[in-house]
Amino acid sequence: MKSSGILEKYRSLLNLPAHTKTISLGEGETPLIPIPHIAEELGGGFDLYVKYEGLNPTGSFKDGGMVAAVSEALGAGAKTVICASTGNTAASAAAYATRAGMKAIVLIPDGKVARGKLVASVVYGAKVIQIKGSFDDALKLVVEITKKHPIALVNSINPYRLEGQKTAAFEIVDQLGKAPDLLCIPVGNAGNINAYAMGFAQYDGLKKTGVPEFLGVQASGAAPLVIGKIVEKPDTIATAIRIGNPARGKQALEVVRKHGGKIIAVDDKEILAAQRRLALDGIWVEPASAAGLAGLMKEIKEKKLNVKGKKIVIVCTGNGLKDPDIIEMAKPVLIEPTLEMLEKAVL
Repeated sequence: MKSSGILEKYRSLLNLPAHTKTISLGEGETPLIPIPHIAEELGGGFDLYVKYEGLNPTGSFKDGGMVAAVSEALGAGAKTVICASTGNTAASAAAYATRAGMKAIVLIPDGKVARGKLVASVVYGAKVIQIKGSFDDALKLVVEITKKHPIALVNSINPYRLEGQKTAAFEIVDQLGKAPDLLCIPVGNAGNINAYAMGFAQYDGLKKTGVPEFLGVQASGAAPLVIGKIVEKPDTIATAIRIGNPARGKQALEVVRKHGGKIIAVDDKEILAAQRRLALDGIWVEPASAAGLAGLMKEIKEKKLNVKGKKIVIVCTGNGLKDPDIIEMAKPVLIEPTLEMLEKAVL
């Protein structure tokens, strides 16, 4: 039976205020799925897993951090939460806010936001506002309004978001028995890579379970941490990481400096190829979630990474149903309802 959530399971390890009022949608306990076929295709000799965060209640890793942020806000007496979002944060904030009896306001950037994410935000009852600008513009606005009005900011610059998200690292260690040698993870606003680093380091301090190296992966059209400067107009099919000025970018660079690894960029073609390959192993993720595998495939192909004998975990952050319109699909074959026609179509 699934637990009642990560706050109950890991509460003693989380730096949350005493006033926090725990809510839950049963988040966490997402599976660590072995993908040996893909490992063999990449040369073999190592163990490869997917941490499938797309099986959280709203379909993305955001739930782990959002349950902590909204629980703290509720305990602090907030009536409304707000966030800037490319989609997943909006859906998660809306779900947890309505669960807590609070209002949610979400700002989304101009341009494409995956319909599956936007619809979820509306269904959960959020007030959705689209601005004529980028995600970074939206984030600036929500920061400004929360300084002026009693509205709780629940973007990843909220420290309690990372406290919740770091529990995914605890889960990996609990599932694997120790920290992996390498963690491959998409990087957008860069909160998640920092949260995992926090979690692994904390568990290592308690249980000597180790800290992995990190392979952070950005989309080439939105890769400020790779090119070393802000991207004014980020552009990628992977909308969840279409961010040109990551709020926690400096900390992400510090993670790879301290623990080893690197942050690289992959193009949209590589991301979509990785998404298709994961689907052939029964794991359908949104494009941004495939960035971790795309980065690993690129590093191995270019012989920049020695994986022999290692345990490697790819973090897949969001479910494929988040962005189904990205899939090009031929119309189904239409036949008359007879055995003869079925045999002709099948055989």
